[in-house]
Amino acid sequence: QQDADVLGTRPETVGMSEDGLEALDQRIMQGIADGATPGVALAVARKGYLVRLKGYGTLDWDESSAKVGVNSIYDLASLTKVVGTTTAAMVLIDEGRLSLNDLVLKHLPWWAEQGSSKAKVTIGQLLLHRAGLPPFRRFYHEMEGEAAYKDAISALELDYEPGSATVYSDIGLMALAFVVEELSGRPFEDFLRQNIWDKLGMNDTGFNPSEDLRGRIAPTEIDTVFRHVHVHGEVHDENAYALGGVAGHAGLFSTISDLSLFGQMLLNGGLLHGCLSVDGTDGEICVPGMDESVRIVSERSADLFTRRFDDSASRALGWDTPSGRSSAGNYFTSEAFGHTGYTGTSIWLDPGLDLFVVLLTNRVNPTRDNQKHVALRRSVHDLAALAIQDGTVVKRSN
Repeated sequence: QQDADVLGTRPETVGMSEDGLEALDQRIMQGIADGATPGVALAVARKGYLVRLKGYGTLDWDESSAKVGVNSIYDLASLTKVVGTTTAAMVLIDEGRLSLNDLVLKHLPWWAEQGSSKAKVTIGQLLLHRAGLPPFRRFYHEMEGEAAYKDAISALELDYEPGSATVYSDIGLMALAFVVEELSGRPFEDFLRQNIWDKLGMNDTGFNPSEDLRGRIAPTEIDTVFRHVHVHGEVHDENAYALGGVAGHAGLFSTISDLSLFGQMLLNGGLLHGCLSVDGTDGEICVPGMDESVRIVSERSADLFTRRFDDSASRALGWDTPSGRSSAGNYFTSEAFGHTGYTGTSIWLDPGLDLFVVLLTNRVNPTRDNQKHVALRRSVHDLAALAIQDGTVVKRSN
């Protein structure tokens, strides 16, 4: 289970170069040696086939720590916003139970006072980070539990008029998870598991991983402020922790293997085909043990949510798109979409190149002050794109 070897197809069969991917391997090992993170889990796929599914380094800085493997589990942090909350919204929109134009107040009567600016906030504005909400609040110092958080969010005043600016906010996606629970009548995790993860065979994805998985989980920060422990096996994000580990903005744990299934589903326009073989030796990404395709979201939703919404900001619905300072690097096309997580995680997908990269690290171990992962991540995306040999890769203009 902690096998760190390459697993996948020969890169040449999907127009990529093994030499180019070996340069990527070397850059990751250099990043680990430079102290960016103790280990890395990487998935690179093109045209539906994995060319890298590989672990590098160790789960912790201790030399006796387990090696990172394809089944190592990482705290996804804000990747929760897309692997969970945004996709849940897509499912509900496809079912006709939710609309981007719905007022949040329609689904959460406690959200705001009638007639206030906050009462005008729509579901679409939550997803675009245009609701007027502050980036975050340190609620966790004063409260815990869903009821207390709902009261705090209800009392929160907006920083700006809805729709007038784009300010990335944890609180908007926190609220959207409450909308999902309200509409489905089910706990957030249950809805996600039934409608997304179980269908795709994402068996190692979820909130609050059980104690028996601890040996596979990468530890995060040595918390000297709030919990006074080396955080391991529980969510790093303090607000998600105070919410019981389950939240719309953070809290998910997963693996590169699971996220490859999720990523390919989106690149395929919301659908992933099945494969009866479960060993995956040829690197094809498919739902193991299934003889038919599985649709998670409609092609229309997959397209709508993953392209830049307008020219006023880089955001798509829930997702981000490349910009000049993007973590996607310089060679992903303007069609690409992706997201990062505070713990050092990212997923970037490019329909133009038919390529995706999942990069999982625990760069906050031992401290969040470590920013060396930023340059490493950009390099990884550049080298993955530059490993494509069929003449389609050019430097992006923005």
